[in-house]
Amino acid sequence: MTLLALKLILAHFLGDFALQPARWVEDKLQKKWRSKYLYYHIGVHLVLLLALLQFQHLGIVAGIVVTHFGIDVGKLALTNTKNYRWLFVVDQVLHLLVLTGALYLMEPFTLDLAGWFSEKTLLLITFLVFVTFVSGIVMRMFLAPYIDEIAKEDASGEGGSLKNAGTYIGMLERLFVFGFILMQQWAAIGLLIAAKSVFRFGDLNKGKNRKLTEYVLIGTLLSFGLAILSGMLYLHLSESL
Repeated sequence: MTLLALKLILAHFLGDFALQPARWVEDKLQKKWRSKYLYYHIGVHLVLLLALLQFQHLGIVAGIVVTHFGIDVGKLALTNTKNYRWLFVVDQVLHLLVLTGALYLMEPFTLDLAGWFSEKTLLLITFLVFVTFVSGIVMRMFLAPYIDEIAKEDASGEGGSLKNAGTYIGMLERLFVFGFILMQQWAAIGLLIAAKSVFRFGDLNKGKNRKLTEYVLIGTLLSFGLAILSGMLYLHLSESL
């Protein structure tokens, strides 16, 4: 089953990403189902599936290709400047669901859903939610007295910040730290702190940005501290299960 799954996923990745030039995508967005590149794209998928599956399961291959065409046409018909990112996610999820169904038809399998509700799995999910979303809100509560003050000073500056960039950076750094602790790679945490310091050096090396420097240092220490404590607590609890 694993080999078949890898073949189906590889064909999808090659056809949807590696072998689909940007000009094909642009032309499809403009001309929708009338674009010749839509049919080239489907043809690439057909060739890849036939080659990787060695001309076996032809009926299932036909089903995959037809559903791929239908999903792509639907996405092109609905895509606009506001929803294209969400439609991309929906499009990929639908394709993967079709491939999962095709895999089941070729080699039936069972899913161990009970494993998702085991103590260790739920413990891991709980801590992942904490180090991403909950920790961010906790930090915001701690830093609330300084946020308005920093925002006023930063408003007069030249640059700006990407929307929600700080939130996503914080989530990613805490996930990295949490993962490094689970792998017992403490040195990697120090490397991550050093890398962040290098990237923020340009913002923090000016005398007039002292408040911003202190704010960033407090936020960084809080972020890393929460992630480290979460990782250590998770290891302790998981060992006792």
